[in-house]
Order: sequence, then structure tokens, then C-alpha cells
Amino acid sequence: MIRLSILEEILPKHHNFWYSTAMEIKEKKLQNLRHSAAHLLAAAVMQLYPDAKPTIGPAIENGFYYDFDFKNPISEEDLPKIEEKMRHLLPSWNEFKKSEVPVQEAENHYKDNEYKIELIKEIEEKGEAITFYKAGDFEDLCRGGHSDNPSKDIGAFKLLSLAGAYWRGSEKNPMLTRIYGTAFSTQQELDDHLNLLEEAKKRDHKKLGKELELFFFHETSPGMAYWLPKGLTIYNTLYSFVRDMYKKYDYKEVATPMLNKKELYETSGHWSHYKDDMFVSNMGEHEVFGVKPMSCPNAMIVFASKTKSYNDLPLRLAETSVLHRYELSGTLNGLFRIRQFRQDDAHIFVTPDHIEKEFESLMKMTEEMYSPFGLTYKLRFGTKPEKALGEDNDWKLAEKTLKEVLEKSGKEYFTAEGEGAFYGPKIDILMKDSLGREWQTGTIQLDIQQPKRFDLAYIDSSGKEQMPFVFHRAIFGSLERFLGILTEHYAGKFPVWLSPVQVMLLPIADRHTEHATKLYDNLQSSGIRGEINSRPGTLQAKIREATLQKVPYIGIIGDKEVESKSFISIRTQNGQDLGQQELKQFIQKVKEEIDKKT
Repeated sequence: MIRLSILEEILPKHHNFWYSTAMEIKEKKLQNLRHSAAHLLAAAVMQLYPDAKPTIGPAIENGFYYDFDFKNPISEEDLPKIEEKMRHLLPSWNEFKKSEVPVQEAENHYKDNEYKIELIKEIEEKGEAITFYKAGDFEDLCRGGHSDNPSKDIGAFKLLSLAGAYWRGSEKNPMLTRIYGTAFSTQQELDDHLNLLEEAKKRDHKKLGKELELFFFHETSPGMAYWLPKGLTIYNTLYSFVRDMYKKYDYKEVATPMLNKKELYETSGHWSHYKDDMFVSNMGEHEVFGVKPMSCPNAMIVFASKTKSYNDLPLRLAETSVLHRYELSGTLNGLFRIRQFRQDDAHIFVTPDHIEKEFESLMKMTEEMYSPFGLTYKLRFGTKPEKALGEDNDWKLAEKTLKEVLEKSGKEYFTAEGEGAFYGPKIDILMKDSLGREWQTGTIQLDIQQPKRFDLAYIDSSGKEQMPFVFHRAIFGSLERFLGILTEHYAGKFPVWLSPVQVMLLPIADRHTEHATKLYDNLQSSGIRGEINSRPGTLQAKIREATLQKVPYIGIIGDKEVESKSFISIRTQNGQDLGQQELKQFIQKVKEEIDKKT
């Protein structure tokens, strides 16, 4: 038996009920508004293009979209016309009327639309009611979730772009035309959002990745980045920072196989829940392998490889190996949604007595890892999802335990019902960037399912076997995704400690190059990443190039610097002229910025 007395003693409770409820109501209202706008978009398209076939149109994080199969292609030049039709229709949309429809009637209604027929058949197979929603003269197959009065609730909307999208996200299916839009309650909210989008375009990490020569993608390896020297420098600097944190917080690093037989994932439960998201290889009649999509099953094997006692716990096993997930091609998005990536992954095996203290340590580690970037964050508590492993009692215990230590921490959080991992409740880290956008990055999960499935045990102080609890944790999450976020957060102007080139040396003429080389050697020996631009060209052109490459410091070397031997003229990437500085003092200043990660 697992000793659980500590779980009943975990400290006074307080509730974020009102905060969570207010957030849920606000978010639900906005989602309903945008779902209504998606219907409005479909209605306008069907009036303008009666031969088009509407498919699906959900609300999404920052707006909505609707996918259509157009007989004749449309372009972004057609969006204002569709928008105008939406405005014309909206005043008559005073409500959504729901009706349940028999299967045959629904199929007759969409007899020329194979996409809707497919959806209807799926709904029928699940034994669910087939429902239509009508607003104005437009009726659509839909499960619901709309504004009470769209004509009043939809205060402002905008169609944003077109994109190709495979039906159901599979490249085996027909390519459809996706129209993206957004909607808000007020024009001011829409204007603020559009301004944010314009700023976000300038910061697009895919664009900056090319301009700054950090990384690129190629069609021969979709969803897998080619890291160039400058980008890899940033990547490895971040990786080193992660490993320094491992040492500070007493993690033991391991490396486990990239290929594993499916039996490993059957034991962990991932095969039934995650197989479609894995790269799978059939190596013969009796051997099926999966390319590792996560490290937790392997961590269970490592724990089980040697008998553990309570004195060995907490055992913190860290692994930052390459992972692969088969994301659908239509969902790939630069470094944000990728098929090959690294996680700062770790699995912490604990006794029940350790849970509270270990969670406090995780929160402290999270704070320390995010503070150098000037990032704020909040936490999202995810509970048991619809498809989950294990018994209800196990879930109740894990949720109760995790929630209590979360509340004890005093951190801002809200509850997301049904958003846990399939093996346990989780706490997601939602960070806010310099544009106020929220990103889900890291996660902390409490698991008692996999330890049970792998039959893990440690020997307690009385000599009896007990099952450990396991914290799954990734603070940054995918390093690739985190670097994509940082690129946009900084608009490519990385702090000195992360910058691939920290000081660019610009000799004004050929006769200054020899001295610039000596300065470069001084920088390198001091652990500062430098470069010399001795190519032909004017000084102003070289300064502009270094500025566009967002190098933090630009060192100019002319006759005065050569004569003085120990001075250098410094400019910043923002154009500030710092004048002549003594080389040793300048190096000390840069090293302090690097060491302090300012």
C-alpha cells in the first residue's frame, strides 16, 4: 500500500473559484461571438458563391475560420466583398434557432456536400443528435455555442487572410480554402488587435530566422529545422543554461534510446492514446518500433533498472534528447509547431512526503529560469480529460494533491476542466510576451498511472515496497518553440548573453584590420562572441549591416584606436554612441551582462 497520510495534512486551502469562473465566462462569451461570426462568414460566402461547399468553421484562439471547397478559386482581393456582405446580413441575425434533424433529412439537405455528409455519419455513429442552427436565412450543421443576439454582440469583425487547408488536416484529403477572421464586442478591441497583428508581423520568427541567419526549413524535412551557426549558438546557449539549472537543483542526466518497441508504449498507455501522433516503423512481422515522442516511458525503465529505497528519493532524472511527433502537415508553423524538437524534460520520483516540498522547488526553479527573459507567467490547472487512464479514485487523489500544493504556493492560476494529461492532472505554464500574447510553454504533471503500469516500487523505512509518485516536468517545454517565442518577444534583439554575435568589430580601412584582429582575440579569450567585418564598403554601410543583424555592440577601429592600442569606440544596436572606452573596462562590462543575464 502507498502511505498517503501526508496527503491529508497538506496545508490550508483557498480557492480561485471566482477568478476561474470570471475567466471562463469571459472566454466563453468571446468564443461564442466568434463562432457566430464564422456562421456569418459562411452565410455571406454562400450568397456570393452559391457553388461553394461549406465544411467546418470553428472559433479559434484569436478569431475564427471557415473552410470551403470553391468551384473557382478566390483570392484575398475578394475578402472586402465578403466582409461587406457579412455587414449587410448581420442586422437581421437577432438569434440562433436550434432544431434536431433526422439523419435522412440532414443527408438530403447536404446531398451535394460530401464533407457535411461525412460529419453527419460520424455524429450518427456516436449516437448523438444531429442539430442545425439557423440565423437569418442561413442554416448550418452545428453542435452549438453561439451569441444570444449576434447583431448586438458582434460589435466589429475583420477577415484577415486566406490559406490552403486539407480537409480534416490530412494531406490524403482534398485541399480546401480557409478564410481566417477575427471578431470582438467593440471596434476599439478590434483596432487594438489589428495593431497587435501588425507588430507581430514585424516580429514573425520565421521571417527573422531567415533575415538573421538563424534557421530555415526545407521541403525534404517538413517540420524539422535546419539550424545555422548563429541560430545554433543561441540554441546551445539556452541548452547550457538548462543544464546549469539541472546541476543547481540536483538533477541526474540520462540518455535513453531513440527507437523503442511498441510494447514500451503499450505498457505506458501511449500506444492507445498517442500512436497516430508517432513516427512508426514496421521492421518485420513481429517488430514494430516507434520513434521516441516523449521520454517518460524510458524514465520508468531507468527507475526500474535498480532497486531504490526511500533514501534514494526524490530522484530527479533529466533528459534533453531529441523527440519526434507526427504533426499533421497542415498544422506545422515554424518553430511553434514542429516535428523534431528537444524538451528540457525531467521525471521526479517522490514519496508522498516529498510532494509539497518538491513542488515548491519546481516553482522556485521556474521563477529562476524565466526571470532572465523578463517574462511573466501564470498557471493553468488541468483536470481529468475525457479519455484518461486509470481509476477515478486515483485521479481524485492526484488532482486533490496537486491542487492543494498549487494553492499553497500562492501562484496565480485558473482551472481548465478536462485539460489534464491522459495519465494525470497537470499545471501548464502560460507566459506573456512583450506584446501581451500568452503562450503555453512548460508543464508540470503529477502521475500515479505510469508508475502503477510499470509496477515501480521503492523500499520504505519499514522495509515494505511502496509505489512512487512521479512529477513530469518541462519548464521551457520544447526548446525550439521557446526560442521561436523569444525571437518574437525580443523582435530579434536578443540580450547580450544570448546574442550569437555580441560584439561586431568594424575596421574603417584595411590598415586597421590587424589591430581589429588583436581586439577580436581579446574578446574571444574573454568568452565574448565577436566578429570582424573587414569586407570592402563604407563605415556607414557596415554599421547599418551590424544594426540589421541586431548585434548588441559595434566596435569601430580607426587611426585613434590603433594609436591608443587599449581603447575602442563603441556604438549600440540602438544607435547610441558610447564613445571611446578602455578595452579592459568594456570587456568587463560585457562579461557582467553575460554572467548576470541582464
